[in-house]
Amino acid sequence: MNLNDKKLKLTQNRIDSMRKLGIESVEDLLTYYPFRYEELLIKPFVQWKLKERVTFQCEVISPIYVWRFGGSKSGAKFDIVFEEHVLHVTIFNRPWIKNVKIGSIITITGIYQEHSNVTASNYYLKPLDELEKITPVYETKAGINQKTIRACIKKVLMAKIDELHDLIPSSLLQKYKLLHRNSAMLMVHNPANMCDVMIAYRTLKYEEFLKYFVTIYLMKTIRSVNIKKIIKKFSSTDVDLFIKDLPFRLTEGQSDVAYEVLQDISSSKPMFRLVQGDVGCGKTIVAAIALYANILSGYQSALLAPTEILAKQHFDQITNYFKKYDISIELLYSGIAQKDKNLILNKLKDGEIDLIIGTHSLIQENVHFKKLGLVVADEQQRFGVSQRKSLRDKGNLVDVLLMSATPIPRTLASTLYGDMDISTIQTMPIGRKPVTTKLILENSFRSVLKDVLKLLTDGHQLYVVCAAVEDNEDYQVRSVYEIGNNLAKYFKDYQVDILHGKMTSEQKSHIMKDFVENKIQILVTTTVVEVGMNVINATGMIVYDADRFGLSQLHQLRGRIQRGNDPGYCWLLTNSKDSNSLERLRVLEETSDGFVISHEDLRLRGPGDILGTRQSGIPDLILGNFIEDTKMIEVAREDAKMIVQDTENPNYLALLQAVYKKMEK
Repeated sequence: MNLNDKKLKLTQNRIDSMRKLGIESVEDLLTYYPFRYEELLIKPFVQWKLKERVTFQCEVISPIYVWRFGGSKSGAKFDIVFEEHVLHVTIFNRPWIKNVKIGSIITITGIYQEHSNVTASNYYLKPLDELEKITPVYETKAGINQKTIRACIKKVLMAKIDELHDLIPSSLLQKYKLLHRNSAMLMVHNPANMCDVMIAYRTLKYEEFLKYFVTIYLMKTIRSVNIKKIIKKFSSTDVDLFIKDLPFRLTEGQSDVAYEVLQDISSSKPMFRLVQGDVGCGKTIVAAIALYANILSGYQSALLAPTEILAKQHFDQITNYFKKYDISIELLYSGIAQKDKNLILNKLKDGEIDLIIGTHSLIQENVHFKKLGLVVADEQQRFGVSQRKSLRDKGNLVDVLLMSATPIPRTLASTLYGDMDISTIQTMPIGRKPVTTKLILENSFRSVLKDVLKLLTDGHQLYVVCAAVEDNEDYQVRSVYEIGNNLAKYFKDYQVDILHGKMTSEQKSHIMKDFVENKIQILVTTTVVEVGMNVINATGMIVYDADRFGLSQLHQLRGRIQRGNDPGYCWLLTNSKDSNSLERLRVLEETSDGFVISHEDLRLRGPGDILGTRQSGIPDLILGNFIEDTKMIEVAREDAKMIVQDTENPNYLALLQAVYKKMEK
């Protein structure tokens, strides 16, 4: 149900605010769960500890002084009395507090500091006994405050609470003593205490896992239907000669996985296989072997990449592998001139192109193949299943090979990916050295200046990664243009340039070419370089605001400086004081093992970014965690098997309808 439903009585401004948060429906809003809760922990002054969060009712005893800084920012200072103690309060970005009069009774929540100071996070114009004892806190964006989110959720709960029907079958609700869905939603968004939250989480987590595994098993059932493709025939001798002719020897892992893929291609069952391995393990050559075998069997191949940079790299690399063979290869992306694009599309339709490499442009309706036999999707988590399916559907029973540089232990991968066959490349090519990573607890390069200067004077190049393109995107992070300008002033003996995704294809190509040729020594960039940049001489990387990135994403980024035999150095800069963020980043200091890193990412962030399941038909996990909720997972998995084996049971109707509806998206 949409948010503009008349029963909800939401204003257009509030609907627009929710859409900025990615909330489009009533279900989206109800499952926009709090990321934490603020409890009013009431203590007498004598029990307060430094740096502790405190809540107290007090009297304002001084005028409130408000000052402005940094454009739209503000601060306010005033004195209060609490239990006969005079305290000095500072609060930021609440300029309207100046209207509070001397003698007013207010309630303050904040951190107790030295010298009788309190840094307030919030204040209430109510006495303590009129306040909620526990308050949900939601993720926000600029211009959207907590009150707006809470008000919208409250209206939805009031208007729709009686329409929230259980998805968990009644027999399972009773078996595990779970809440009805409407009660769980009320308790998670409007709890009386943390015990309410825990009880609600238990129900909602189980519901997520149950929906997830029912979906996985239904997908497996659909795939297991006796569908047979025409067996592809190719010369194993020719494939062996291609492998022997490569300028390097395959690792044991590459050889084993290539064999599994070739077996799939030559079988009567359509291939649906994931090849996973750490950054730099050599997945691309396995894909090239599969592409070659498919072409030998008389079929066209397509390689889908998430970015123009990666597509161009694959084109150059695979063209080099196939240069001795009579194979027609073309590159397709949005920046190509329409005249050239039309020529490529006509040749593709007529079967004159054996292999097409491209970005999302390959998915467009006007792209037609004469005889598509194999689709390879690199960095598969960047694509929704519906996007991959739209390319696969351009042929008949097409083989699908997915590749991911975010490796997950096999047993866990089998749970997460469900209906795919999985191959893992464990070994790295000989000579690759791990990157030395250091966490710097300030958002400035001054701490690493000496190391950076040595790297540059030794003739190597440097990536500098920022979380924003321009200053006005997010005032809390350093931008590409700000950092680029600063570094250009400081490193006058070196060429500094900027690269980001908003540039035209021609601009990006020109800058990348100059960086490859060492005409640019310092490249200030966004995560557009996360995949596809292969500059062996670039051995250093600085990441500003490192706490803004996921672990697997940072691991991918530092993989850019692990392309050759020289050691790489990565410096992660952050101003964050959040202990969880710092704990996360220290994982990268301690290990270069992608399996360990993705495992930690799953534990901390959930599977969404790793799996690429958005808009895929697979239900999102919002509360559930595949690492920490193992017992619940096993129970939900067995219950899902039971449900899928008895889909005619009317008790399972609501759950199955919800799952089928999601799968159709």
